[in-house]
Amino acid sequence: MATARGLVLSRPVTFVTGNAKKLEEVRAILGNSLPFQSLKIDLPELQGEPEDISKEKARMAALQVNGPVLVEDTCLCFNALKGLPGPYIKWFLQKIGHEGLNNLLMAYDDKSAFALCVFSFAAGPDSEPITFSGKTPGKIVPPRGPNDFGWDPIFEPEGYDQTYAEMPKEEKNKISHRSKSLALLKSHFAEAGYTFQINNV
Repeated sequence: MATARGLVLSRPVTFVTGNAKKLEEVRAILGNSLPFQSLKIDLPELQGEPEDISKEKARMAALQVNGPVLVEDTCLCFNALKGLPGPYIKWFLQKIGHEGLNNLLMAYDDKSAFALCVFSFAAGPDSEPITFSGKTPGKIVPPRGPNDFGWDPIFEPEGYDQTYAEMPKEEKNKISHRSKSLALLKSHFAEAGYTFQINNV
């Protein structure tokens, strides 16, 4: 099954995303540590806990690609709302925007939140996906900074006076939920002894 040590992969991992900004960040964080290509696949939007959603998406993607895949689920969780919007943040953002997300917390003194990123890796269609979760605490603030990447303008990470959107990309990529999740992924690949034997045709 999935955790076979020293697994040889004969093709790059397919990172399933249609989000150019997300792909840009993943490339910047992973560098050359993991050979991967990106592909947009329409997967159903599932409901449930973030890790369960991510694992199931990895299973479905591995079947479609018939090879190793990496999928990512990102959540923005408001503590006053017991973790919501969570994995549904994409739809909340589309429907009500940054102002609406701030308004959800208007009745609460607690504006604290955390950004959660769950990557799931499946070595192939018959492999059990493995998940890697990264979490960055912070708070929800009125939007500041460029409005070009999701909810970045309203999330101010703990210990900083800038939102994700205001931070230099290199700085954000050091402390973000995505970078923490990918650090665990890189460690797993190193410890499990995966090797790539890729023939460039």
